[in-house]
Amino acid sequence: MIPMRNRRKTLEVTIEEMRNFSFAYIEKYAPSKQQLRTYLLKKYLKAKVPNVKKQDIKDLIDTVLLDLEKNKFISDKFYSESKSRSLIQRGSSINKIRNYLIGKGINDKHIKDVIEKINENNSDQDFFSGIKICKKKRIGPAREEDNRPLFYKKDISLLARNGFDFETSKRIMEIEKEDYLKIIKLL
Repeated sequence: MIPMRNRRKTLEVTIEEMRNFSFAYIEKYAPSKQQLRTYLLKKYLKAKVPNVKKQDIKDLIDTVLLDLEKNKFISDKFYSESKSRSLIQRGSSINKIRNYLIGKGINDKHIKDVIEKINENNSDQDFFSGIKICKKKRIGPAREEDNRPLFYKKDISLLARNGFDFETSKRIMEIEKEDYLKIIKLL
């Protein structure tokens, strides 16, 4: 049996290593809290630190995460705001942004705040994001007028897969070519 003194030393070394791994990961990826927790958990469960229980490792990870959060190295609020901005730039719908943030383990409160902020800035964000998708994928109003009726179903389904509801997709698909070009110039 190993004396408690050695066990404590192993845990102290582990927590210092964990902080260093966390800093390196944060510097490289700017993760959410849940992503960092998953990374550290995988790393330390694979490492099999001698004489340390899984529960001890989970507690250490929680301690490190609280310390990082307190010192503002990680912030789910900042993460959700920055990711939503970059997703809007790419033309993602509000539904797609919401599902992305849920998948990253962001708190519901932060997700609601981000969605409210998006709607405050632009009440019809999905419409403009859909226009960006049309430009990027060359679908709907970006197609030649002769081909639009032929590819209507395909284009509507592509917009649906990107998280746009039927009404918004239909509005986007019914835009005239001239109006589409004017909107593109504004974006």
